[in-house]
Amino acid sequence: MQTEEALDDLAEGAKEEIEAKEEIEDAEEVDSEKEPVETEKDSNTPSEKKGIFGKKKDKKDKKDEQIEELTDRLKRTMAEFENFRKRTAKEKEQMFEVGAKTVIEKLLPTVDNFERGLQAVSEEEKKSSFVEGMDMVYKQLLSSLEEIGVKQIEAVGKEFDPNLHNAVMHEENEELGENIVSDELQKGYIYRETVVRYSMVKVAN
Repeated sequence: MQTEEALDDLAEGAKEEIEAKEEIEDAEEVDSEKEPVETEKDSNTPSEKKGIFGKKKDKKDKKDEQIEELTDRLKRTMAEFENFRKRTAKEKEQMFEVGAKTVIEKLLPTVDNFERGLQAVSEEEKKSSFVEGMDMVYKQLLSSLEEIGVKQIEAVGKEFDPNLHNAVMHEENEELGENIVSDELQKGYIYRETVVRYSMVKVAN
């Protein structure tokens, strides 16, 4: 009997010791799971306190970077196209100017021949229908040239201008001032702002 009671006491003591040990372990586990309370001092640690200059910038999204890149490429393409358009328009205008000048140069000898032919007509023949018709064609030709911007260069009585006149003869004339055009041997013409043909002139003094 004493042996059984002793065994029961030992078993009961071991059971109580195991239960006490389990309670201690449970209490420690609960304490470890609790989050530490952040104090005011902890919130100002160097790792958390970055300030205005210490705050890192958010990284740009790839889509935003692609949009910026495409927008920049579009602006560059539009600028290049605008430059190309202006350059093409200028080149086109220059080509037109050169072509028009070439055509005018080829027409001027015809104008010269009309003038020579009409000057050779006698007073009696000027009233004939043929001469009147030729005179009308000549005036129409001059009118058409004026409409496209062709003008005759003024020469006789004007001061000699090397940008407009080509001096081929010289004379002394007391009635005229110095360096004055006294006679025009061949008419000169200007197309807009460009000289198509210089006036061939005689210069006095």
